[in-house]
Amino acid sequence: MTLTYLKKATRKAESGQPDVRAAVETMLAALEREGDAAAIRFARDLDKWQGDIIVAPEAIRRAADLVPEKLKNDIRFAHRNITRFAEAQRATIMDCNIEIMPGLMAGQRQIPVSSAGCYVPGGRYSHIASAIMTITTAKAAGVPHIAACSPPRPGTGIPPAILFAMDLCGADVILNLGGVQGVAAMANGLFGLPRADILVGPGNQYVAEAKRILYGQVGIDMFAGPTDSMVIADAAADPFLVAWDLVGQAEHGYNSPVWLVTTDRALADQVIALVPRLIDELPALNAENARAAWADYAEVMLCDSAEAMAQVADAYAPEHLHVQAADLDWWLRRLRSYGSLFLGEETTVAYGDKCSGPNHVLPTSGAGRYTGGLSVHKFMKTVTWQRATRAASRDLALATARISRMEGMEGHARSADVRLAKFYPGENFDLSPTDDAA
Repeated sequence: MTLTYLKKATRKAESGQPDVRAAVETMLAALEREGDAAAIRFARDLDKWQGDIIVAPEAIRRAADLVPEKLKNDIRFAHRNITRFAEAQRATIMDCNIEIMPGLMAGQRQIPVSSAGCYVPGGRYSHIASAIMTITTAKAAGVPHIAACSPPRPGTGIPPAILFAMDLCGADVILNLGGVQGVAAMANGLFGLPRADILVGPGNQYVAEAKRILYGQVGIDMFAGPTDSMVIADAAADPFLVAWDLVGQAEHGYNSPVWLVTTDRALADQVIALVPRLIDELPALNAENARAAWADYAEVMLCDSAEAMAQVADAYAPEHLHVQAADLDWWLRRLRSYGSLFLGEETTVAYGDKCSGPNHVLPTSGAGRYTGGLSVHKFMKTVTWQRATRAASRDLALATARISRMEGMEGHARSADVRLAKFYPGENFDLSPTDDAA
């Protein structure tokens, strides 16, 4: 495989910093120790919020009245698509049972967690789509109680469109809380909530670190770093579309890597020339993010074959992988490591980010090598059961006793021995793991 870097990153995206961890640990300790009072204090000091923490139904209705009907319809459109995909996923997750040997039945059950906490980012962007992605998916999984939180804006609270989306998608309780205090409130069951069994949703580095620290006390969707995106393109790709797809993802953050892998030098040169000009067309704050991401973290790679491009993609395991190349079915079969795959120029990562159906909460920083994104599976527990007849228990007990004794686990062995004694009184059994037993 021949690989040539036409543009190479000068910095590597980092998903956490020691000073962030120390600050988050201090906050989490205070929230565990002081409960609601600490959450209220952090909301006041960090978000400049002094209103109600739990959003009242009347406030949700007032917020809905402020959302333009056209935007409401777009949110409903996204909700329908994401619901349909999540429900299709749920239909693939089934209970099963099997008779492993005569008299031994075993099976699995699919049980949703009892409570989920969904974090919806705020800050520079109003992440309406994140509310839809997380809450809708938990609802489709059958989670009985769904809490959601998002950073309130001073004097107004959670933006109306986010509140409308949270309510539409089925949140049972909505909290005017952002950051570490929002995550901890759901994890610790503050403000009368049930303790969350799982926390999901993207957030800034403080939210990501809080989820990392709380993991084990609660489940989480994944350890998240800066968002990243790769485009695979051949000579037939449209350089203008490719360039905009890279710029659109670079605006996520100053440290959001974007990568182009291509077999065509002319296309690569055109994209490299186009990107800075397209960034200049963005609003100032968006351009600031995209310009920094392109300068420090972006890469453009030239390969000698489609297979070589696929190998690069599998090695990087990008969060978003967009193929704009011939023979899309081949790419679908060949590619193995990514968060979500976009095939052809007729789709784009932005569709997946907002409304097309598959979830946009995806593995970053190469985690696509070993995990997928948020789905109904994350809200489900696959648990197993077994039942045996006395006849089946005979062979099971003999094998268990002998294996256990070879391992040195006498208590396990005797748990089997006593069943043989009860079910088959008077019989002599060979309970030694060695062939020379008396």
